[in-house]
Amino acid sequence: MFLLLSSSGLTFAQFEPQFTQYMFNEMFINPAYAGSRDQIATTLVYRNQWVGIQGAPKTQTASIHGPMLNRKLGLGLTIMNESIGVTKQFAIYGNYAYRMQVGTTGALAMGIQGGFINHQENLADVITNEENDNEFLFNTPKVVLPNAGFGLYYNTDRFYAGLSIPRTLQNKVEGDGTGDVLTDFNFSTWHYYLTSGYVFPVSENIKLKPTIMFKAVEAAPLVCDFSVNALFKDVFWLGTSFRTEDSFSAMVTIQATQNLRVGYSYDYTTTDLQNYNSGTHEINIGYDFSLEKKRIVTPRYF
Repeated sequence: MFLLLSSSGLTFAQFEPQFTQYMFNEMFINPAYAGSRDQIATTLVYRNQWVGIQGAPKTQTASIHGPMLNRKLGLGLTIMNESIGVTKQFAIYGNYAYRMQVGTTGALAMGIQGGFINHQENLADVITNEENDNEFLFNTPKVVLPNAGFGLYYNTDRFYAGLSIPRTLQNKVEGDGTGDVLTDFNFSTWHYYLTSGYVFPVSENIKLKPTIMFKAVEAAPLVCDFSVNALFKDVFWLGTSFRTEDSFSAMVTIQATQNLRVGYSYDYTTTDLQNYNSGTHEINIGYDFSLEKKRIVTPRYF
């Protein structure tokens, strides 16, 4: 989620969007995920959070990644557009991962990512009680905020685990209208992600996939996102999830073809905000391009 803090003439720009269906594409939170599939994987996500609250977050992302050099390397690209209140952000991140074979079916990857965020606050759109309020007469200048992150990712055909810090830089935008940006390392703002999941074969036609994600940042409660999805005949996913001190979610995903996946989730807010919104909607569309036309692609569960 985007966090905007104003203090002593400075604006601190730090955002951490959250996605309910993160388990189908973890590249945004872990650059080492790039190239972990046997195909060129593309994903589109639209998230409309806290519907009914004016200025609530709306996020759209597009990503593509795939393996190279006999699957020893992974490259990826993520684009994100987000609006929260008067704040508008457009981000582009490039991802690089180096993968090492572990055993017969496992692989361990180390990844890095880097990119920038185009950030602006449309203050002139704010309706104020005081006519011609000087603080809200003009929009802030568009500024470019750099960032970078790193991570580790291990996976087999049925198990995965990842540890990452996707954004390591803190950007401070001067509040004097110049648009000057101060960038430094501030370990207290780092968000640590730990994710894991496993696919259990319940029967010939049913598989169960529990996943868990922990997110930790200094001086904030530990956030746990636990989900369980059931896969029927390798075609239909049905699941639920719980995010501590935030929401319950229901998810449904259809593997329409061997390459096309379409998913939808609905979040019900469990905090006091439930009195002011009608929930959160998220749509996730994935399409995989096979690298070898004659090769039978092994189903991927994450």
